[in-house]
Amino acid sequence: MAQLTIENLSLSYNQPASGTSFLALQDVNLSIDNGEFVTVIGPSGCGKSTLLMLIAALLYPTSGSIRLNGKAVRNPGSDRALVFQDFALLPWRTVLKNVELGLELKKVPPAERREIALQYLELVNLRRFAHHYPHQLSGGMRQRVGIARALSVSPEILLMDEPFGALDAQIRQVMGAELLRIWERDRKTIVFVTHDLDEAIYLADRVIVMSASPGRIIREIPIRFPRPRALDLRNGVEFSGHRQMIWKLLEQEVRVNGSWERADAASAGQDTC
Repeated sequence: MAQLTIENLSLSYNQPASGTSFLALQDVNLSIDNGEFVTVIGPSGCGKSTLLMLIAALLYPTSGSIRLNGKAVRNPGSDRALVFQDFALLPWRTVLKNVELGLELKKVPPAERREIALQYLELVNLRRFAHHYPHQLSGGMRQRVGIARALSVSPEILLMDEPFGALDAQIRQVMGAELLRIWERDRKTIVFVTHDLDEAIYLADRVIVMSASPGRIIREIPIRFPRPRALDLRNGVEFSGHRQMIWKLLEQEVRVNGSWERADAASAGQDTC
């Protein structure tokens, strides 16, 4: 049985100023297996981030259902952890205390949560920076702290919303490889939203391609490159073939259903990127 099952999921936002509603997602159906690494890509404004928020139960669907291990998802929980693009670290807390945050909320005793936090800082190669503050770290290091914090609460699913989007191209590639190294250790289920085609292909067991707004799943593309994956995989002919196929799907969506700018305008004021 799939760990995560999404059935006929739709979400509409009311727009009081115009008296209309905006359909962000429409009839999304998706099953994700335990330990699978799934990337989600689509035009701007198609509802990729909204889908993550629905899985996290930070938003509630207009219709449809989300089930985790057969149980309906209705509230936020420690079985799902979010990693955001903007790092979301608390600047007044040290690296160690930032990683301990979720454990504090779970009321884990101080000595135990410190030990767990240090273990995950070791995993992301940042243990020696435990007593630094976020402003003393590079962008890539801050994002690794965010990953350690998310993993420390032992979620069943890691939800990642453009986590490397604020990093430059070279660091972004290195962080992708680092994420795969971490993921290989215990194979947490990951749902990873990105705008970057190469990143989507390089990381995934399966790439989910979404339509222009309203967001629907138009293709699921299995990625069968062996693991572990080297960075130079991106230079291969088969990788290039995947890239071209996905780009053609996205280009067709934009041409048929409207420009990127039109999609952005339709979703103005809503978190539907």
